[in-house]
Amino acid sequence: MTVKAEKKKTNTKKIVCRVLAGVAAFFAVEWTFIGWQYHFGPLKFLGELRLQGMPGNGEAYDFSHIEPMANSPLEGRTVLFLGSSVTNGAAALHQSIPEYFAARMGCTVIKEAVDGTTLCDNGKTSYIQRMLNNVDPNQETHLLVCQLSTNDASKGMPLGEFGDDTSTITGAIEYIIRYAKKTWNCPVVFYTNARFESDAYSAMVGRLREIAERDGAGVLDLWSGDMFNQISEEERTLYMKDEIHPYKAGYRDWWGPELEKQMITYLKQ
Repeated sequence: MTVKAEKKKTNTKKIVCRVLAGVAAFFAVEWTFIGWQYHFGPLKFLGELRLQGMPGNGEAYDFSHIEPMANSPLEGRTVLFLGSSVTNGAAALHQSIPEYFAARMGCTVIKEAVDGTTLCDNGKTSYIQRMLNNVDPNQETHLLVCQLSTNDASKGMPLGEFGDDTSTITGAIEYIIRYAKKTWNCPVVFYTNARFESDAYSAMVGRLREIAERDGAGVLDLWSGDMFNQISEEERTLYMKDEIHPYKAGYRDWWGPELEKQMITYLKQ
């Protein structure tokens, strides 16, 4: 090989190495950002570290400090929670409504929650598929609590009409109620998010209320209460990571007590 060819080969190797180094650096930065901001991917632990440092996830708001309720109507009962990231506690180090109810009301909870999932039956992680495949039909269940998922609104899932199949929001809600009553012979309660900017979710809350009234389900409604949703910006910063996801403080001191109050009212009916 001539000196000129050897030099050309060496330069080519250098260029390839630089390109590969650039690509590696890009992906390192990208995965670091995704892990830090969205708690996803091989560096998702960075997001966990970020959440641990948020004031709303401070030790003072840990659920271990919740005082158990005397004479709880759910004491010793088994409650199945079905939901997505809000039920999973995605911004609260996985402490959320199920853990609040367990600590406060003395119930045993089964938590079936996966981030980013929908009521609509659009794949193996949908509410319906996980209810069918991940929860033992012979499991003693005294109550099903289902989150009205914000993902159906953000992903543009069709609202549908009464009697539609489970590819629509309406059909999925109807199916979940029917299945729970037939399989576990238990009451079904849905809970909503606190209010945020979404006409689609507002329509979902309205449809849920119609179905619940017709089919005898309960609705724990955080969306509709004007007084409940009137909190200061300082409180909102402490309670919420974004307009959807609470920190521990948001679950423990804002959402939890209101859901508890509405749950007790429902159980007394």
